[in-house]
Amino acid sequence: MSRIVVTGIGIITAIGETADENRDSLIHAKTGIGKARFFNSRYTGQLPFGEINQSTELLAEKLGIENNIATRTDLLALHAAKQAIIDANLSKEDLSGNDTALIGGSTVGGMCLTDEMYADANAAGISNSPYLTSYSNSANTSFLQRYFNVGGLVNTFNTACSSSANAIMYGARLLKNGLAKKVIAGGVDSLSKYTVNGFNALMILADEPCRPFDSERKGLNLGEGAAFLVLEREEDASGKRVYAEVRGYGNSNDAFHPSSTSVEGEGPYLSMKRALEVAGLSPEEINFVNAHGTATENNDETESAAMLRLFGTPPDFASTKSYTGHTLGAAGAIEAVYSIISLQHQEVYPSLHFTQAITATGLSPITTYKQKNLQHIMSNSFGFGGNCTSLIFSKM
Repeated sequence: MSRIVVTGIGIITAIGETADENRDSLIHAKTGIGKARFFNSRYTGQLPFGEINQSTELLAEKLGIENNIATRTDLLALHAAKQAIIDANLSKEDLSGNDTALIGGSTVGGMCLTDEMYADANAAGISNSPYLTSYSNSANTSFLQRYFNVGGLVNTFNTACSSSANAIMYGARLLKNGLAKKVIAGGVDSLSKYTVNGFNALMILADEPCRPFDSERKGLNLGEGAAFLVLEREEDASGKRVYAEVRGYGNSNDAFHPSSTSVEGEGPYLSMKRALEVAGLSPEEINFVNAHGTATENNDETESAAMLRLFGTPPDFASTKSYTGHTLGAAGAIEAVYSIISLQHQEVYPSLHFTQAITATGLSPITTYKQKNLQHIMSNSFGFGGNCTSLIFSKM
């Protein structure tokens, strides 16, 4: 069966507007987590965020978007998707063909404009607010479809933090089953009051930069960003630069709790195990794990338990959320790009702010940048409701 390869990547996060800028920050341990400048919330002065250092107005100007109804989420998605499309050298004819699919993942969608929609809903004389149509979590995918005139299948995943990892998995399966020849897959989320207030109500937001896998971790930092990959079958990518192979993928749901995984890490364990089975690899062949690593009490302990159960002695691992914050529906795609960059340059990036292992598991992420012989990298994304997805990327 055909191998599925990555022929284009695009990304924007709090640590860079391109893949090269993101890599430089990862190498030099430059976090993007700090005081927000553009996000307006009662918590802006109290909590750190992984905010992209550009106003929505500047993003729109740079992208040549005059429509003031385009949300910040739309603009971040466009920034990353345009990079990936150019990188893969997709033409207008490629994009408009009925065999090119666009698969997005998002949690926030247009919820970043909740205040504006609420104001319209309570204003006299407004019967059809433009903010209503931009509110859906799939609105940003529709925005990209119209902008690029994508002619094939278009879909959006909303499985919380595993959304864009599921988009990539689904895209690979479309190609495997001959339902598309090219797939643009990824995800996006922007900071929004709706999600910040929700996470704050769960009492899992840290008042300091997050400390994944540390025994004294206080919780996560919310961030924003977008990343997209262009996926093709190997035989259709002849003559193109190929970054990596999408070797394996697995999804599971332990259905334990609306916002937690089970103590045994059943969902994470099964998603990693299934990804290995699809890839035809043994646990010992995984050289590095880009962990979900949210720095919440539940995630880091259950993910550690699942890794111990699967690997025995886990390979090197780290969480890049200590750089970008937790970008929710975008996290799986962003960390997929980081995994691909690691394979491309044969290097791994450290977790930040780690000092002491969790007593129950004793696992420590890597804390310094190092060059490493890499053939297979696993990237984990675990969402609310126990929806867990693991992707495996392999060197070509």
